[in-house]
Amino acid sequence: MEVTSKELWTIIHGMGFGAIFLLAFAGGLAGLYSLRPELVTVAGIRERVRRLNVGMWVMAVVVWLTVITGTYIVYPWYRATPPKGVDLTNAAALVEYPRYFLLASHTTAEWHKFGMEWKEHVAWLAPIAATVVAFLVAYYGPRLAKHPEIRRAAMIFFAVAFLAAAAAGAFGAFITKAAPLH
Repeated sequence: MEVTSKELWTIIHGMGFGAIFLLAFAGGLAGLYSLRPELVTVAGIRERVRRLNVGMWVMAVVVWLTVITGTYIVYPWYRATPPKGVDLTNAAALVEYPRYFLLASHTTAEWHKFGMEWKEHVAWLAPIAATVVAFLVAYYGPRLAKHPEIRRAAMIFFAVAFLAAAAAGAFGAFITKAAPLH
């Protein structure tokens, strides 16, 4: 089996960084939800907040790495322009140029027109929202247990980060299936 450098970066971007964030989400959300004085002792709250603080910052960094590698490493390969003289209606001639390959056929054009255009913008919500949550956990610390409205806001921002990352990841997987980087 052989993996090209483009395929390797796609794996690092999506199945590495992206998957780590999406998988860690459940633990982070459970940690935020269970940070309640009626469920945990004072010592337990301090211990959970330490774990949440580290975990949230790690997840924020990982989702930033996901979006940065996607935007600045993988995405330029997707958008590469074919040389002059290549027939832009001949999908077979455009296999090395994923964006143009998708646009060459009416059956795949929507993957670019809707999927990729939406994905490249919504993905940036994930690291911004995840950073907001990491900041809230760091700033409020154990006080989050006594302020359910702030904890709820953190969970909402965290859900936004997850939904944005999940949508971008799903579109990315489907687009890569339809027009892989070679």
